[in-house]
Parts: sequence; structure tokens; C-alpha cells
Amino acid sequence: MSVRELVVLGTASQVPTRHRNHNGYLLRWDGEGILFDPGEGTQRQMLRAGVAAHDVNRICVTHFHGDHSLGLAGVIQRINLDKVPHPVTAHYPRSGQRFFDRLRYATAYRETVDLAEDPVDTDGPLARTPGYTLEARRLSHPVEAFGYRLVEPDGRRMLPDRLAAHGIEGPDVGRLQREGSLDGVALEDVSEVRRGQRFAFVMDTRLCDGVYALAEGCDMLVIESTFLDEDEELAVEFGHLTAGQAARVARDAGVRHLVLTHFSQRYADPDEFERQARATGYDADLTVARDLQRVALPKRR
Repeated sequence: MSVRELVVLGTASQVPTRHRNHNGYLLRWDGEGILFDPGEGTQRQMLRAGVAAHDVNRICVTHFHGDHSLGLAGVIQRINLDKVPHPVTAHYPRSGQRFFDRLRYATAYRETVDLAEDPVDTDGPLARTPGYTLEARRLSHPVEAFGYRLVEPDGRRMLPDRLAAHGIEGPDVGRLQREGSLDGVALEDVSEVRRGQRFAFVMDTRLCDGVYALAEGCDMLVIESTFLDEDEELAVEFGHLTAGQAARVARDAGVRHLVLTHFSQRYADPDEFERQARATGYDADLTVARDLQRVALPKRR
């Protein structure tokens, strides 16, 4: 059975707390694992969450501030120590190549894994697989930053009543799906488009075109909400979002499940993030992320 879920490894922003580790998020997408923004302590959080190095197929870094990237050194070394049998690809802003190099080779270790570097320097597709297309969009932060988005190809959903009306059953259904037509009946006559799932990951940024493009029509949006709304001036100054801003983006983009994260250490009550998000009129599923939480993607439409 395919599994699509977000494993939250850390939810703190610049300063970790007793209850919040630095950032880290693993997206399980069927048989693949995509690790986003491994901050300091990610390797230990993976152990606590039951995530193995073997689960990682891609690493996506939004930008090179420490709370989003200092865990790279440990994660990369663990991937090599465990001799992960498949290639691993790392995406990150090309302008931060010197930081990636320093983290990849922070100390001596034996390289045993094919770690491919695929840096990002423009908006658009990064990788295409049978299960998804990975895209990047530029964000607005004091250092260059990109958000990421997965788009599953659309499929088709067979309609039993139409199949029955045309007398198509058993092995003939599979044949029709493979060949596109059967005895004058087209696949489109007995099926409808099943929209592919969409997932977006948006970290440190002000409101900008990239935020809206990444969020549009997503089944799940993982987005920073560093500040509460009363501190919006600080958010703008330092290149972040508030809970209300993030929720309005999700509301206007038709997001089905909003996950708020990346909380400033100044706030002790996580429930206030949900209250402010709901006050915008966003009424779909909403999660205020906690460390080591697992959040399932919504079922297909």
C-alpha cells in the first residue's frame, strides 16, 4: 500500500526550545522519501521518529540559514555510514554552493553513496519521475531562498456504471486502460480525470508571487508562520510570514490541508497560531505542527 505522509522532525525557527527542534521534514511519497530543510539535530530526530537513512531519496534545502541546513553534515554522513543502496539527490540554491560544500565535507568520512548535486537557480521543474514532478519557485528572504512543490500526474478514475452500460468487465477493463479503446468504446467514455495530488513546502519568506504559485491548488501546504499577526512588522523586516498571512494564502489558493510550522521561540502557546489562522476564514483541515508528528496527505479528490 502506498504511503503519503509528512513526518515532522522539527518546528522551531532560529532558536530551538525544550519542545521544538530545529527544522526537519520528511515527505513519504509512495516508495520515496524527500527530506526538507534538515536543521541541527535532524539525525537524532530521525531516529526518534523511526525514519532511517535508507528512507531518504532526495534532500531539498530552501536556503542556507543554519536552522534549515546545519543538519546536512550529519545526515549526509549517516547516509554514507549506512551505505544507502540507492542514489540520493540534493537540491539547494546554487548561490549557496560554498555552504553546501562545507557541510558535505565538514569532517572526514568514507563516501559510499552516490550523492548527486542538483542546485537550483531559477523557477521551474527540477526533476520528473513517474510519480511526480518536483518544481522550485523563488521566495523573498534576506538570503536567496526557494520553495518546492510536487505535482502528481493526473490519472483516470473508472466509472462502474458506464463500464456496465457498455458491457465491459473483468480483464477487459485493464485492456481498455492499457490500450485506450475497446470495441469502439474509448477510455474517456467510461472514466473521468482523477486529479493528481499536489504538495508544497514554503519556508522563510515574505509574501511574494512564489508563495502563491507554490500554494495554488495544493492538497497539502507546509508553510512557515514564524510570527503571530500582531508582530507583522517584524515578519516583513526579517522576511517571514504570520499565521494570518499563511492562512490567507491557503484560503485563497484552495489548499485542502494547511500545516503551520517554523515558530519563533517568543511564543509559548501554539493554539494561538490556529486561532489566528481560523480567523481569516480558512475552514479546511489545519495542523499546527508538533515535533515527531505524522500528518497524512488528504485522500485523492
